[in-house]
Amino acid sequence: MTTAGSQSDAAVQFTRPLRLTFRDDLSSTLLSWLVKSFLFVVTFCSVAAVLLIFVFVIRQAAPFFAESRVSPLERLTEFFTSRRWFPEHQAHPEYGILAIIAGSFYVTITSLLIAVPTGLLAAVFLSDIASFRTRQICKPLIEILAAIPSVAYGVFAVMVVAPWLQKNIGFPTGTNALNASLILSVMAMPTIISVAEDALSAVGREIREASYALGATRAETMLRIVIPAAHSGILAAVILGMMRAVGETMVVWMASGNATQIPSPWWDLSQSVRTMTATIAGELGEVPQGTTHFHSLFAIGLVLLIFTFCLNLLSEHFIMQMKKPKR
Repeated sequence: MTTAGSQSDAAVQFTRPLRLTFRDDLSSTLLSWLVKSFLFVVTFCSVAAVLLIFVFVIRQAAPFFAESRVSPLERLTEFFTSRRWFPEHQAHPEYGILAIIAGSFYVTITSLLIAVPTGLLAAVFLSDIASFRTRQICKPLIEILAAIPSVAYGVFAVMVVAPWLQKNIGFPTGTNALNASLILSVMAMPTIISVAEDALSAVGREIREASYALGATRAETMLRIVIPAAHSGILAAVILGMMRAVGETMVVWMASGNATQIPSPWWDLSQSVRTMTATIAGELGEVPQGTTHFHSLFAIGLVLLIFTFCLNLLSEHFIMQMKKPKR
């Protein structure tokens, strides 16, 4: 009787008729079409914005390579192989960005060497060692680091880290590749920790429990089972962290020293370097529009845009690999 009564109550609460009238069916169809159309427009606007950015940057960079004084091949060769960046020289301006590209890679790779091990250890702690309460406290605090403005990081690098490097390590200048790398590693760490922790948690308890049942310790389970199973997500975390570092502007502009050179010897991080983002930010506002120097900065932006776009595609590939069901 109780079951029949509950079924009767459920039937009374179901007010939508089993057979819709033409008006109800039409309104439902129109509402569904409007929602789908709205979502399509929002998605299309996002894609169109990216394409328009590409078109704009390419149009602004094209005159630099199509200048009548030199052939496009000679311009490309000088652009990617020369270390000399003197675009404002009156007699013989030079537009070589090899040292600038090298500076970007110096600070990016060094920051990843610091951020990836630290971030992966923190992700392992949050996913497998910390209690639920500790995880709920620590993870939001770590993600707050991503909300701090980059200019605040830059001020900290100039006012605190730079004097400390000069005083305690004896560097000739505190604004150098190591200073910028240290701050970039802190800025990339929230992204690496968050994505890597999600990847480790997605592996599931079943695999862990099966490993424990076979006699493996927690360390063996983590090193030989969980981390290899989550390798796609961890690689995606590293690539996203790299994108965060290579696209940063204010910190490297303020903390790297902005010297257009490749450190010699190559491992000497105490020397100043210059990055692509810092070059664009530092010079674009002072260059007359339409000049070769103006278009050369957009050419640097095009190189940076293509590089980050390729990194984004690579990270999406690894994220899709992480979401595939494990067999």
